[in-house]
Amino acid sequence: MESMNWWWLLIPASYVLGTFPTAHIVAGFVGHDPTAEGSGNPGASNVYRVAGARAGIIVLMGDLLKGLIPSLVCLLLDGRLLGLVAGLAAIVGHIAPITRKLNGGKGVATLVGLSIVMYPFVAIGLLVLWVPLMKLFRRASIGSLVPVVIFPFGVLIMAGPPWYEVMIAGIISVIVTLRHHENIKRLFKGEEQAIE
Repeated sequence: MESMNWWWLLIPASYVLGTFPTAHIVAGFVGHDPTAEGSGNPGASNVYRVAGARAGIIVLMGDLLKGLIPSLVCLLLDGRLLGLVAGLAAIVGHIAPITRKLNGGKGVATLVGLSIVMYPFVAIGLLVLWVPLMKLFRRASIGSLVPVVIFPFGVLIMAGPPWYEVMIAGIISVIVTLRHHENIKRLFKGEEQAIE
C-alpha cells in the first residue's frame, strides 16, 4: 500500500514534467514560434529548422531529460515498473500537454531519455541505427520512426525483461508512431521536408 502511494504522486508529476514547453521557451528566446513556423511542431527537429542548430540541440536535450528524470527517480524510488510507467506518463505529457490543448511534440527524444535509464543497451542500439538513417535519408521522421518501431523488439531481445515491460514498450512505440501520422502521410506523398 505504501508503494502505491508513490504512484499517485509521481505519475501525475511525470506527466506534468513532460508538458514543460522546452521548444517554445528556447525558440521564443531567439524570436521564433515553432508552432507557427516550419512544420508547426514544437520539437527539436522543427526548432533546428527555424531557429538554428544550437537551439535545436538545447530542445533535444531538454526533451530527452523530460523522459530521463522521471524514469530515473521512479526507478530508484520504487523499481522498474514505476520507472517505466513514469517515463510513459512523461511521453504522454510531451505529446499531449493539457496546458496546450493536447498539441505537443512527437515524443521521440523523451522516449530516448526513458530508454537511457531503463534499457541503456537498447538506447545505444537505437542511436547507432539513427545516425546512418539520418545521413542516408535526411528526413527526421524516418530517422525517428524506424528506431521507435524497433524499440519494443530491442527491449525484448536485448533486455529480456518481464512480459509487462515489453507490453508497455509496445504501447509507447504505438503512441509515438501514431503521433507521426502526418509525417507518414507526407513521406508516402514525397512531401516530407529534408534536414539541411
